[in-house]
Amino acid sequence: MIKDLESLQKTLGYEFQDKKLLIEALTHKSYKQPYDNERLEFLGDAVLDLVVGEYLFRKFRKSDEGKLSKIRASLVNEDGFDKLARSIHLGDYIYLSNAEENNGGREKPSLLSNAFEAVMGAIYLEAGLKKVEEIAIDLIEKNHADISLDSLFRDFKTTLQELTQARFGITPEYKVISSRGPDHKKEFELAVVIEDKEYARAIGKSKKIAQQEAAKLAVEMLKNMKK
Repeated sequence: MIKDLESLQKTLGYEFQDKKLLIEALTHKSYKQPYDNERLEFLGDAVLDLVVGEYLFRKFRKSDEGKLSKIRASLVNEDGFDKLARSIHLGDYIYLSNAEENNGGREKPSLLSNAFEAVMGAIYLEAGLKKVEEIAIDLIEKNHADISLDSLFRDFKTTLQELTQARFGITPEYKVISSRGPDHKKEFELAVVIEDKEYARAIGKSKKIAQQEAAKLAVEMLKNMKK
């Protein structure tokens, strides 16, 4: 059962004048209405790209274009918006078909991310860029305790490769140990192997995420080891 939309608006700190606009932003195409949230998602994606870009431009005044682009890419993506959507329990409010709901739709990262973009697009249409900025940046700051270049964008795989090449003269291998869970909530366990020795394992909702987490653990281990 879909929750009362009033509670979502209180969480966002914004009350829609046009409730139909909010409903459209929350309507998945599977719900079979004359409208769905894909157009608002398209708009919200562009708006969030600008809002986050300006925020980073002002926050990191000495950073160059390359660093700003990387840090924005780490925030403006499916994983980033999925995290923000979950922080406001957005999945509880989305209009889905019974089939999509039974297939775990309310937990799908892509669906949650798209709905978040659509809601931001709807707020932009009704209240403008400043209101989107106020809401989106507040959520980003609440869900990223330390907003810095290191914490938001750190390629641990590259760091580990540099370390292992310098120390061992080789690059690390990443081996899939297992994968489990339904398709909409898959988890992968990977291990980092250097010279046939396992250094770390990690679990992530994608192989890429698990690799980065395993590499991070291996980097910490190698830095703590005596050369």
